Amino acid sequence: MADRFERHRQPWRPDEIQKLHTLAKKGMALKAIAKALTRSEESVKERVKQDGLSIAKLH
Repeated sequence: MADRFERHRQPWRPDEIQKLHTLAKKGMALKAIAKALTRSEESVKERVKQDGLSIAKLH
């Protein structure tokens, strides 16, 4: 069963962006970051790409 995200297409708030950067620098996996931010993995991937960050991949 997939998680439901009620925030579909919501703009990123500055505090969310800050948290994303912090979690990515700590080496957290995409799935964990998405869950922590209550955003879809796809949304997080897009924002990471936009900001030029790199995140750990789960295989």
